[in-house]
Amino acid sequence: MNAVEAMPWPRLARIYAMDAGYEFLRVLRTPGAALPMLVFPGMFYLLFGVVFAGRNAQQAVYVLGSMAAFGVMSPGLFGFGIGVAVDRERGLLMLKRALPVPPAAYLLAKMVMALLFALLIFVILALLAVVLGGVRLAPLQWLGLLGAMGLGVLPFCAIGLLIGSRASAQAAPALANLIYLPMSFLSGLWVPMNAMPHLLQQIAPLWPAWYLGELSLRAVGMARAPAWPPIAALLLFTAVFFALAVRRLRRSG
Repeated sequence: MNAVEAMPWPRLARIYAMDAGYEFLRVLRTPGAALPMLVFPGMFYLLFGVVFAGRNAQQAVYVLGSMAAFGVMSPGLFGFGIGVAVDRERGLLMLKRALPVPPAAYLLAKMVMALLFALLIFVILALLAVVLGGVRLAPLQWLGLLGAMGLGVLPFCAIGLLIGSRASAQAAPALANLIYLPMSFLSGLWVPMNAMPHLLQQIAPLWPAWYLGELSLRAVGMARAPAWPPIAALLLFTAVFFALAVRRLRRSG
């Protein structure tokens, strides 16, 4: 039995909590990473859900659902992906393996960081939607939207981990942007899918962001499809990309 396995559960829980807290503060104190994640979803909501929507309450609700999906993609792709690439290039991953800490603490800390940023994005969008967009949702709808955003973080953390496991610290931001912005558009988060060309509508189910958008829109009452297909798809994307990323990290280590 090694030193980590011999630790009592309260001490292990404290290690996990401290790692997660430090990781969240690390990203929060990096304006180049934190500000775009927190500002862009709210800024785009103001533009499309308040300015362009005018008095159209349905459009304000629709934009809330789509911008919620758009917002929670970034903590995984950027906060997770770029962070892993930087840590790998600096040798921090090798150092972590040599320390007497739980092997999962590093990845779990970054996952919690992404979830906390998703919570902040939810709060910002909810305040803007209620105060400026005139959006009124039932409590269960708000909880459903929060749940969709929490689940939606997971596949993009897995994709971010794959980016971080393969790309250099310099290339990771560009690669994350090449995934983030085109996928957001192709998934109907900027333009409703029924207004997109037929070919783009046909290939939309290839992108995890499309399922996240469907789940978010269902939460706010703008889609009637059952929830289990997008939930299952998001979990499948998470498992596949996470397995690919862990395999790559093991090979590089």
